Formats: sequence, structure tokens, C-alpha cells
Amino acid sequence: MANTYGYARVSSADQNEARQIVALTDAGIDCGNIFIDHKSGKDFNRPAWRRVRRTLREGDTLVIQSLDRLGRNYSEMLNEWRYLVHKRKANIRVLDMPILDTTNKINGLIGEVVAEIVLQLLSFIAENERRNIRERQRQGIAAAKARGVRLGRPRWKPTAAFIAAAEAVKRGELPWSKAARDCGMTESNFRYHAKTLIPLAKQNGF
Repeated sequence: MANTYGYARVSSADQNEARQIVALTDAGIDCGNIFIDHKSGKDFNRPAWRRVRRTLREGDTLVIQSLDRLGRNYSEMLNEWRYLVHKRKANIRVLDMPILDTTNKINGLIGEVVAEIVLQLLSFIAENERRNIRERQRQGIAAAKARGVRLGRPRWKPTAAFIAAAEAVKRGELPWSKAARDCGMTESNFRYHAKTLIPLAKQNGF
């Protein structure tokens, strides 16, 4: 007997998957058959996804609310989709994109063929957008450099209070931990700046 399962994903533990669960249960899926991940969609190394992947059998159906819940990397999504549909002989339904439903027949074409075409198109669009973003970033960096804009983290400059605290540590009047707290810094950060970035500190043997 074929079974229907749901899959939901949020990127972190503090996000709420309730909206996805409601959509899946409204689609007729029992709560006990819904797998939930609290993981990024950058790849498929997710515990709940691995479990549902192992669970699906021939004729079963996997339902997700939207395609981005499946993942963010379209090339990997295509691979996973093909594995489930062609190797495991399972079906996939995307609730907010009805054309991505391998259980349907549209104009005489098997749903999985239509879904494959749509997925490839989405993959092409996503890859083009990634290239465009990288190109815009490259152009923006080049334009900023041409204007003389300094990129990256601003150069740290010691304050008078920091120099006074560093000198006090050098004289043995103040422990590292207290000097760091007085400057609003961690001890490791205070030590780093005192030892490597202040000429005065270097001259005094820090």
C-alpha cells in the first residue's frame, strides 16, 4: 500500500515550521508522516531528509509546501528529485507549484516529465542569477576601488585609554584581564592589539 509523507524545513531552530505543517496536514498528510529539519538548505546533509529518503518506497508520495523547502542548490535538488522519482519510483508534489506534481498527467504528458523540464528551467534561472550577483559584486568592488574606497574591516586605532591600560600592564600595575575589561575588550583581543598593533607597546617589549 502506497503512503504519503510530508517534508518541512526551516533554516534554524528558532524559526517556526507551523505554516508548513498546516499546509501539509491540510493536504491530508498525517502528522506522524511529516519529517522536519531545522537545517540550512545549502545541501542535503540533513537528518530528517535522510530519514524520509530511506523511508520512501515505490508508489509513495512526498509532499512539500514549496520548492525552496526542498533546498537552495538547484543542481543538487535535481539530483535528489531524479533519485526519488526514477530510482525509488516515488512521486513528489509541491503544493504551491501544482505543475511540480509527478502524480498528475498534463496534456497527455506524464507529470514527472513536465516536472523535470520545469526543474531544469528553474535551475538555469537560479544559476544565471548567481552569475549575475557575482558579476555585480565584482563590478561594485572595482568601482569602489577606482573611487579610492578602502574595502574590508576598518583599520583598528588604539585609543588613549587603551594605551594607558597597556602601559599600566607593562608596569605591573594592572592585570591583563582587568585592563581588557576596562577597555571593553576580551583579554585575547586586548593582548593581540597590545602585542602586535601598537608601536608604543612594541617599543616597550610587550
